[in-house]
Amino acid sequence: MSRFADTPQPPYYVVTFSSQRTDVDDNYGDMATEMMKLAAQQPGYLGVESARDSEGFGITNSYWADGASIIAWKRVADHLAAQKLGRTKWYERYITRVARVERAYGFEKN
Repeated sequence: MSRFADTPQPPYYVVTFSSQRTDVDDNYGDMATEMMKLAAQQPGYLGVESARDSEGFGITNSYWADGASIIAWKRVADHLAAQKLGRTKWYERYITRVARVERAYGFEKN
């Protein structure tokens, strides 16, 4: 995915998921697509941005209206199942960070 998330004015929250993939594919792309679709259906979801390099290192930032929405997303059964598969098959390592966005600004060339 190469698009910017259309987030509101702060404050809002970001969940940053940094990961290193294993060599195992086993439908990883399908699961990632399904999880993005499922996340988009959750209350408080604002958007997502994701990138992965050719060596398997990736970062996904998902944006949320509040902390309660993040906790609810963490508990969705299909998301829990995907997390388990991630730990057993798809990731060598990952780190999840949660932060409140206090300020956001950018640039766009016309």
